[in-house]
Amino acid sequence: MSAMAMILAGGEGPALSVLTAARSEAAVPFGGKYRIIDFSLSNCVNSGIFDVAVLTQYRPRSLNDHIGVGRPWDLDRTTGGVRLLQPYQSSKGERGAWQEGTADALRFNLDVIRSSVEEVLILAGDHIYKMDYQPLLRFHRERRADVTLAVRSVPGFEAYRFGMVSANPDDRVIGFEEKPRRTRSTLASMGIYVFRREALAECLTVGECKKHRNLGGEVIPTLVASRGVYAYPFQGYWADVGTVQAFYEANMALLAETPALDLYDPDWVIHTRSEERPAAQIGPRARVEGNLLCDGCRVEGTVIRSIVSPGAYIAEGAVVRDAIVMTDAVIEPGAEVERAILDKRVRVGEAAKLGWGDDNTPNRRWPERLNTGLTLVGKSAVVPAGMTVGRNVVVFPKTTEKDYAAADVPSGETVGD
Repeated sequence: MSAMAMILAGGEGPALSVLTAARSEAAVPFGGKYRIIDFSLSNCVNSGIFDVAVLTQYRPRSLNDHIGVGRPWDLDRTTGGVRLLQPYQSSKGERGAWQEGTADALRFNLDVIRSSVEEVLILAGDHIYKMDYQPLLRFHRERRADVTLAVRSVPGFEAYRFGMVSANPDDRVIGFEEKPRRTRSTLASMGIYVFRREALAECLTVGECKKHRNLGGEVIPTLVASRGVYAYPFQGYWADVGTVQAFYEANMALLAETPALDLYDPDWVIHTRSEERPAAQIGPRARVEGNLLCDGCRVEGTVIRSIVSPGAYIAEGAVVRDAIVMTDAVIEPGAEVERAILDKRVRVGEAAKLGWGDDNTPNRRWPERLNTGLTLVGKSAVVPAGMTVGRNVVVFPKTTEKDYAAADVPSGETVGD
């Protein structure tokens, strides 16, 4: 039997704030050297699935550049391999113009599924996890399912973030609620689905589901009532990093003495497109403690419990604590950075203080997204020398010194836009 994977990677990811201002959620850097989509792509090839389609839409350029022809994942193949499927405008006779949700994205691209394919594995491009898909496919085949959902247990207080699944003792799904406020179920859909090819084509083009735009919120609940839908329990590590706090915590969890996500497992390598960089350089007066330091980074100052990406530079006298410093960012002498996420090519000026003080006022523009003390600095932004920036602050990409209205930025404010 053959299977192909379709990765839904077109999401805007607004809850990641400025990290997705210029890229899709799937293209956001993670763990120093990776992108979020690397995990789904690596899971495919490690599971022996080499026929992969990536469905894009929102700001796809960064994602397209990263994946290219798929060589780092051994997906540069004449048969199968990886295909990047761009959104397109439908004819005037069809409903709508652009694809308007996950179900729409799949519907518009059904023609890429070869007739020899028996199962279609539908994956989210914005989750962090390691998973062998072969046991999932076997589970699906043994039950002769039309659709199989991968599920995992979550605490009740997190149910509002997920599609919650109810199943009977033989694993057949008998109920599905999309992001309920309250539920008795503890099984959350992971956004990983296996469809029988014919069932996928039928549910998207025939009957009630042909009008649905979203897979989780509309298509799956309809299929539960009319098709054989089963729940496959998954026990391994999995994280939805669709919010700033979840993204930060998943990164910081990599610094644990024994992290739940093992990136050093030689039997399950997470592949990525790596740039040619020299080894990390630690200066003679540097102090480093409990970090992930990537190729090409240079540390002359102090870095504690942080992730320092390729090419980043921490100058002598600078201090970085509990932070994520992305590729080619520069922290100048005497600057202090704490509980912050710095996107690529950010520059923090000499003696500037970022994420400073005890005031934890939530961000005034996005209080629901930034309220735990994290400060975000968007891609290629500048924090001027001597500037003090508080907590829960957002600095938009490409912000320059001229965009700052005052000498200091209090907690909860936003700069740029």
